[in-house]
Amino acid sequence: MNRRHFTIAGLAAFGMGTSRVSAAEGTFEITRTKAQWKAMLSPLEYKVMRQEGTERAFTSPLNDNKAAGTYICRGCDLPLYSSQHKFDSGTGWPSFYQPVRGGAIGTKADRSLFMTRTECHCSRCGSHLGHIFDDGPKPTGKRHCINGVSLKFVAA
Repeated sequence: MNRRHFTIAGLAAFGMGTSRVSAAEGTFEITRTKAQWKAMLSPLEYKVMRQEGTERAFTSPLNDNKAAGTYICRGCDLPLYSSQHKFDSGTGWPSFYQPVRGGAIGTKADRSLFMTRTECHCSRCGSHLGHIFDDGPKPTGKRHCINGVSLKFVAA
């Protein structure tokens, strides 16, 4: 783990990675009220998916999952990532080098943590997933660093 990963993981572990803003704004196919989201999500899922929080590194069972299948959005069941594109980034969060298809993931600039990062969210419901970095493997060179609580796994 390099210094940047260590710093971000450390800040997230102490709750400093939580920007406390709402999930992606815009028009989405799936919309719910705040009360509906809170009723269907655990407190941690709500914090991450609707308030752009971060789960602690190395806490998601999906980080070590090596089974074949598809990772779908916990908020709306949209297929987001394939196990074929998953890799061990060593960061403590499930990581993928590309989404399952173009258009599944939306992005926006995230200026928290004293830097600009690329935040990614579900394109169908706007739920926060994580961030995309330019230090991933070939063929894309991207690392989609995703909060496991934002995903559900469907075995092949």
